[in-house]
Amino acid sequence: MLNHFQRGFMASMRRYFVAGLLIWIPLGITIWVLSLLIGLMDQSLLLIPVAWRTESWAGVHIPGMGVILTVVTILITGALAANFFGRKLLAVWDGILHRIPIVRSVYGGVKQISDTLFSPEGKAFRKAVLVRWPHPGSWTVALLTGEPEHEVTDHLGHDQVAVFVPTTPNITAGFFLILPKSEVVELKMTVDEALKYIISMGVAEPPRRKGTEPADFKGAGPDPNPKPL
Repeated sequence: MLNHFQRGFMASMRRYFVAGLLIWIPLGITIWVLSLLIGLMDQSLLLIPVAWRTESWAGVHIPGMGVILTVVTILITGALAANFFGRKLLAVWDGILHRIPIVRSVYGGVKQISDTLFSPEGKAFRKAVLVRWPHPGSWTVALLTGEPEHEVTDHLGHDQVAVFVPTTPNITAGFFLILPKSEVVELKMTVDEALKYIISMGVAEPPRRKGTEPADFKGAGPDPNPKPL
C-alpha cells in the first residue's frame, strides 16, 4: 500500500515538474533573449554625447533607451532613403564603400543578401514547402527562396525552384537545394509556422486550414519515384 502511494506520489511530482518546466523554459529563454538584445542595443548609447545619456540627466542608467535610439535611428534612415535625395546620397555612399578593397567584398555580399531577404518586392522565404531530404524516402519542411536563372537554368531548365532546408533546432544553418517543381509540394502553413514546426522537431504542428493555393507557384506534386538530377 505504501509503495503504491509512493509510486503515485513520485508520478505526480514528475508530472508537475514537467508541467512547470513547460511554463518556465519558454518564459526564461524569452526573457534571456530580450535582455541580450536590449543590452546589445544599449551599447548604441556610447555613440551619443555624454550629456545626453541617461546617467547625466537622470542620475541612473535606464535600460531600453538604446532600443529607442536604435529604432529611431532606423526609422530616420529609412525615411531619408525613401526620398529622391536620400537615394542619391545612398548611391554615393555605396560607391565609396565598393571602392575599398576588403570592405567592398564584405559589404557587397551582406547588402545583396539583406536586399534579397528584406525587400518588399523579394520572394525569398515567402512560402513553406515540402521536399524529399536527405534521401528519396524521407521528407522535410523547407523554405522557398526563388527560381534559378542564367547558368543554372542552362543546365537544368527553367522548371526549377531554389529552397533552403533549415536544420533543427538551429534554423540559421541549413542546406541550399535546387529541385524540379514537380518534386516540391507547397504548404499552406506560413513561414513562421514552418519555422516553429522545424524548431520544435515536429511537436508544434500548425493547425489545418482551408484555402486555395497561391496562383504564382504550384508544384505539381512529388514524383513517387524521383530520378536523380
